[in-house]
Amino acid sequence: MRSIGALGKATNTKAETIRYYERIGLLAPPQRTDGNYRTYDDEALARLSFIRRSRDLGFSLDQVRALLSLTDQGTQDCKTVDRIARDHMAEIERKIADIIALRHELSTMIESCGGGNISECRIIEALSPFDN
Repeated sequence: MRSIGALGKATNTKAETIRYYERIGLLAPPQRTDGNYRTYDDEALARLSFIRRSRDLGFSLDQVRALLSLTDQGTQDCKTVDRIARDHMAEIERKIADIIALRHELSTMIESCGGGNISECRIIEALSPFDN
């Protein structure tokens, strides 16, 4: 059994986040000591580690909840897990495309800058919502 601080240290998770995961049902309510302190077993450590790894990979809380639910069942095939992962990958690909487009737009703005003073700055002009 470990305290919330020890669990947090083992998973690099703040105590506030652990309590939040408990409130939203990702982690089961912990056992309590006679002094009403939370205590966590190895199962809680494994579950929180799974949550943290999933979050580090960018899965949303809803996706993590779905993955945990499937893990808890343990008897289904992994088609649903595969779909969740593929949907997440598609979202990452969309974000990458957006970032590449953003990089291109910023690069174009920077290349259009001819120096000089601010009143003639092409970057400021491109960012301005008003016609100058």
